[in-house]
Amino acid sequence: MSVQHLTTYRDVASWELSDSFWERIKPLLPKPKSRFRGRGKKRKNIGGRPPANPRQVMAGILYVLRTGCQWLSAPSEFGSGQTLHRYFQSWVRVGVFRRMWKAGVCEYDEVKGLEMKWQSADGCQTKAPLGGVATGANPTDRGKRGTKRSLLVEGKGVPIAIVVSAAQRHDLKLLAKTLDSKVVKIEEKEEENLCLDKAY
Repeated sequence: MSVQHLTTYRDVASWELSDSFWERIKPLLPKPKSRFRGRGKKRKNIGGRPPANPRQVMAGILYVLRTGCQWLSAPSEFGSGQTLHRYFQSWVRVGVFRRMWKAGVCEYDEVKGLEMKWQSADGCQTKAPLGGVATGANPTDRGKRGTKRSLLVEGKGVPIAIVVSAAQRHDLKLLAKTLDSKVVKIEEKEEENLCLDKAY
């Protein structure tokens, strides 16, 4: 990403998708599958559900994530809440949001510069009432299902790695995986230092 076309946010509310931000993330989205099959005269439209407007879908997803509302409670201007959730799950599987995160961190490094000399890691437990593969018994909440997030930040607090696991996993057991999952690899001339609490 070039720093010559910086994203502007002043013209929109915090939950809206600005034109400049959309232009930056549009190339990171997967292209919709063609509804045509065959070659030459045998090429025909096989029908099926037409793809939703990707900008409208992304705007709806960001609205839900920013406001915390339920998918089905998203305003109708974004389309069906079920469609938003379906696209969200699909884009998570193909790594769209990780690519967005990486692009944002790389641009931040170009504009402000990452401070990789001092990094910090820590974990936190959260509830997971809907379950999922990355859940387990939460030892601090009467054994209810929960997750643990292990986060790594650089010197200014910019997140550069995250790992989600079951709530009962100890912070120490997630540290190596967290360090290996950095969204960007920055070549540092100075050695890197890691700040940890007593849990490690």
